[in-house]
Amino acid sequence: MTQHPRISKAVIPAAGLGTRFLPATKATPKEMLPVVDKPAIQYVVEEAVAAGLDDVLMVTGRNKRPLEDHFDRNYELESALQKKGDAGRLAKVQESSDLATMHYVRQGDPKGLGHAVLCAAPHVGDEPFAVLLGDDLIDPRDPLLQRMVEVQEQRGGSVIALMEVAPEQIHLYGCAAVETTEDSDVVQVSGLIEKPDPADAPSNYAVIGRYVLDPHIFDILRRTEPGRGGEIQLTDALQQLAETYTSAATAAEKIGGPVHGVVFKGRRYDTGDRGDYLRAIVRLACEREDLGPDFRTWLRSYVAEEM
Repeated sequence: MTQHPRISKAVIPAAGLGTRFLPATKATPKEMLPVVDKPAIQYVVEEAVAAGLDDVLMVTGRNKRPLEDHFDRNYELESALQKKGDAGRLAKVQESSDLATMHYVRQGDPKGLGHAVLCAAPHVGDEPFAVLLGDDLIDPRDPLLQRMVEVQEQRGGSVIALMEVAPEQIHLYGCAAVETTEDSDVVQVSGLIEKPDPADAPSNYAVIGRYVLDPHIFDILRRTEPGRGGEIQLTDALQQLAETYTSAATAAEKIGGPVHGVVFKGRRYDTGDRGDYLRAIVRLACEREDLGPDFRTWLRSYVAEEM
């Protein structure tokens, strides 16, 4: 099987307004809301770095300066912690600034995920790259992005993350029409629909917030008209890539390569919804060695009293 170029760049769209979390996000970016004791965005950057992607571009918007500050050095705070001899907290503060080589670009007009990805074109160039959405936190014990990078390097084209959901929930997601491959966790994508009615859904495979994309996606995004919600949808561009590949008569016409999906069955924490955000915090806190034992004891007692 052909070995394709190694991926080194990750793009993290972070220009959203976070309206579902108002008023907390009136002055604080939703990506900076803490999940236990780290902002959600740090989990995402750590995931990219764990997959070998240490060149990270964050697509931001107005009022997102705290994101840049979080991944920058804070010399005054570091100096104060050093004087106190607080090596543990000093290491935690320095951890975020040493994670990766960080870059930033502003989206400007909020025209959708597809437009946010297009803003990364000058930085990415002609290389394949990953896109990570901050609402989906993937447990580091389940290396989804690493597997997606591996599939892209083996098969080329683009790779999306898929998860099986209940049929009545598929209208909340992009949905993929798929065909099986020789790998049990990999499918070939023949079509995509953004948030279909359950009756129109071609499967119960939902697209979740991880992508590894061929750079040809930029040419398609430049021509993509606004779709659902009046926004430029990344799903629409991927649909065109998949359709072009599967319908092309010759190899030369299969521009951009195939679209494959990695079916994820691991632990995922959805922080884009208030209820799921709270559940994510509880689950992660319960699993922490330093917090879990005491917290689980309290949680059992609380639930027993409430029941």
